[in-house]
Amino acid sequence: MITIRPSKQRGGGDHGWLNTRHSFSFDTYYDPRFMGFRSLRVINEDVVQPGHGFPMHPHRDMEIITYVLEGALEHQDSLGTGSVIRPGDGQRMSAGKGIRHSEKNPSLSDPAHLLQIWILPERPGLEPSYEQKAFPEEEKRGKLRLIAAPGGEDDSVTIHQDAKLYVSLLEPGEEVSHQLGKGRHAWLQVAKGTVDLDGNSLTQGDGAAISNEQKLSVKGLESAEILLFDLA
Repeated sequence: MITIRPSKQRGGGDHGWLNTRHSFSFDTYYDPRFMGFRSLRVINEDVVQPGHGFPMHPHRDMEIITYVLEGALEHQDSLGTGSVIRPGDGQRMSAGKGIRHSEKNPSLSDPAHLLQIWILPERPGLEPSYEQKAFPEEEKRGKLRLIAAPGGEDDSVTIHQDAKLYVSLLEPGEEVSHQLGKGRHAWLQVAKGTVDLDGNSLTQGDGAAISNEQKLSVKGLESAEILLFDLA
């Protein structure tokens, strides 16, 4: 079963310095039909204007992944981490028993376009931690590249949940497939472009919840970037 979450039905709004769209209930946007999917709790698509960002603020008991599509995002946290997240990077912050962090667009001219992803952890009270790796474009071109998984499988970043995140870049006509194990579910998020998911046309910002399917096939209809979550 494939359930489409159309981009135009997402929550969020334009706050001037931040234009944000929420696939699931978040902040002041609440829809009891969309509280998350399996362990996936938040997918926010954010465009942060130059020189602006999120000031230092707390989190706890959440696996937070930031995936930058365009521009860059400067990260600082209470662990002493300072980094710049760029397109192609896989970044994971485990908030665990408590962490504070800030994220800012360091550019004075270009907006930062990103996906902010929250996944519920396997248990509360984990030690806070941070990890970031670069995944070259050639590793994602026309194939599914694992960028986050339990135990850091296949040189991905480690997340503390039975979940895997794959990314793929597809040109028109290119196709990738993914086998779902028994009892597994998936969420597909279209970050850029347009794709066909088993006969369903999805465009930028659309998502799809997938259950009771054994195999998924995603084909590029135009140049596209997709995120695929394999979930317990």
